[in-house]
Amino acid sequence: MIKIVSVLCTALLLNASNITASNPLTLDEALNILKSQNLEIKTASLDVSIAKADEDTASGNHWGKLEFTQDLANSNDAGNVFGFKLASREANFGDFGFSDFLACQSATPPAYCSSVLSREPDDLNYPDARTFFQTKLKYEVPLFTGFQISSYTDIMEAMTQMKTLEKKQLINEQVYQLRKSFYDMALLRNSTKNLNKILENIDTLENMTKQMIEVGYAKKVDLLEVKAKKGNVERLVAQMESNQKLLYHYISFLLNQEVDNIQTPDSDVAMIDASNEDILRNNIDIKRAATGLELRKSMVDVSKSSYYPMIGAFAEVSTADDTFLGDASDHQAYTVGARLSWNIFNGGIDSAKLEKAQIEQLKTKTQVELAKKGIALQIDKIRTEIHTYDNEILSLEKELALADEIYSNYEGRYREKLSSMSDVIIKQSEQIQKILQLQQAHNKRNERIFALEKLANGEK
Repeated sequence: MIKIVSVLCTALLLNASNITASNPLTLDEALNILKSQNLEIKTASLDVSIAKADEDTASGNHWGKLEFTQDLANSNDAGNVFGFKLASREANFGDFGFSDFLACQSATPPAYCSSVLSREPDDLNYPDARTFFQTKLKYEVPLFTGFQISSYTDIMEAMTQMKTLEKKQLINEQVYQLRKSFYDMALLRNSTKNLNKILENIDTLENMTKQMIEVGYAKKVDLLEVKAKKGNVERLVAQMESNQKLLYHYISFLLNQEVDNIQTPDSDVAMIDASNEDILRNNIDIKRAATGLELRKSMVDVSKSSYYPMIGAFAEVSTADDTFLGDASDHQAYTVGARLSWNIFNGGIDSAKLEKAQIEQLKTKTQVELAKKGIALQIDKIRTEIHTYDNEILSLEKELALADEIYSNYEGRYREKLSSMSDVIIKQSEQIQKILQLQQAHNKRNERIFALEKLANGEK
């Protein structure tokens, strides 16, 4: 049975590995994994939970606090013992030293009684040790705090919103990095494919040169030039393959799991269908600035609360005895009350704090306007750059097609001894240069479109 289970497990593992190998990871699948497994996003989610807990803490101050206290003590200190008895409603006249007073009244000679008021009663000053149990329940609630608690609650709500926006911004950034990596991989594969075609052409040229050398139509230096160019192209292919490995490492880091096979999308990224107004409305930086402004308004309200009185109320019930809950109903006591405190003057500190809060609010309001104008400027700049790269790509595609045709022409001319190998190599170098320039232009265009999507809060 153990062997059968082992074989089945091995088969399942092999089947799973085959699925992984035969089904490369798509971009949509990677995005779903990113949002659930990325460690930075998980950390941001915890930050939001922490901010929500702070918000609940601030809001909880509205309800005051209910506190239970259980005291247990044993003492022979005169003040403590008398206080214990008084709290448990068991104090008697003997605790005041009346035994010494009565003894004085019956004593002779009468001169002894003349000093009774200056005597130190042993029962009061040297009592026996007493055990004290006190059970107390106390509730305190703020009635009016000059809107301070509600203002702090608003601040914490704004902080929660800020952390939520920061999480969204982080998700957008990670999505941006992941999508860019997928499209970069597509461009690398496409460029590698083109370079491999050039390698095939060089191999053909190398074989042709060898044949021409054998019949005396070419020189050995021509073959050396071909091999040098072949080595140069092979080096470029190796660099691109190395860059693909680096991209796989980065994608694995983003997804927090090993990835070695992905399905790349088309190399061209579609332009987003969003107006400047839509982007500004969805932009997270602007939303964060607006949330910061709300936070500043609440801080002004906190500063204003110093001008109001603070009113609170409390209620307390307790019972005390020399045993735990002994005669609890007979020894119970209660206290209810309220307190008003009002800071009349503190050297102008409150007015200075209020003025500072109002200035910071004005500053934040200015920053909100600056953020809007700055984002609008970025949008216009990015759109202009994308338009420029579109034109550059169209031009480079035509130049590459021309370079391919010129290379084919010079290769044919070389066969007919109408041009030198150096001319062929030069035309092939121009062909490779156009391929690399086209890849760079696609990369830059994709990056700018991704940047525009990020400004639009991920909207495409």
